[in-house]
Amino acid sequence: MITCATVKKQVIRKHYDHTSFFYRLLWGQHIHHGLWEGEESPRRAQLNLTRTVANAANIPQGARVLDVGCGLGGSSIYLAKQRECQVTGITLSPVQRRWAGLSSRWHRVSHATEFRCQDAESVEFAPDTFDVVWSIECTEHLFDKATFFRNAARWLRPGGKLAICAWLANEVPTESQSRQVYDVCEGFFCPSLGSRADYIGWIESAGLQMRFDFDWSDRVARTWDICLRRATATGMPWLAHCFDSDMVMFVQRFRTMIDAYRTGAMKYGCFIAECAAA
Repeated sequence: MITCATVKKQVIRKHYDHTSFFYRLLWGQHIHHGLWEGEESPRRAQLNLTRTVANAANIPQGARVLDVGCGLGGSSIYLAKQRECQVTGITLSPVQRRWAGLSSRWHRVSHATEFRCQDAESVEFAPDTFDVVWSIECTEHLFDKATFFRNAARWLRPGGKLAICAWLANEVPTESQSRQVYDVCEGFFCPSLGSRADYIGWIESAGLQMRFDFDWSDRVARTWDICLRRATATGMPWLAHCFDSDMVMFVQRFRTMIDAYRTGAMKYGCFIAECAAA
């Protein structure tokens, strides 16, 4: 695991409060990587990632889902519409919570979704509350990942599923790769990035049984070339100076992310695990 001690929780919250509009403008409702099979559009690639994770986890119709780091509500709304799930989404950002709530009403699934502004590391749910704990590109922002997975295992009902997508560090990075990952952590406000082995260790130590894990690095990496082109075309590097130095650094590190995928310093993983049946 590669850590960045300069990242603070209040900075993560401020980042998403300030940038949610730009995420939506540049990347759409699903503010996560796309998963490409060919030459489909970025929007279809994003939907493909969500659909592929849901299929891999075999999420049943009507499941009770916790969406950790729900962002603008993209995954929650998809699961509510396509699988009739009852979804609770949590986000650190009050701006994202409001946006997700409005979006769920627009998509006519507000009856099946609830969005809360809560910290995934301090939120409390009763044991055996959910059929699925789902998190797409959020665990990167957690300071104590091992404790989160122990909590997630407790929240799951027997036979429940854990579905996680995460940015990963190379298992055995070179010195230059470690520097690249550190720069990604700093620029994208991640207190740490774990490796594939770290995630499997945390999940299994929590008492969950690994079912699948996928390396989708090659299929998602073009996300950042597209983001960089769109950010440049819309003047985002210039607009960043209207905010603060953190925003400037964030935009500048798009190129770092591209290079980290190219060198293999960064990986992208999906992990599906299951809570043992009673």
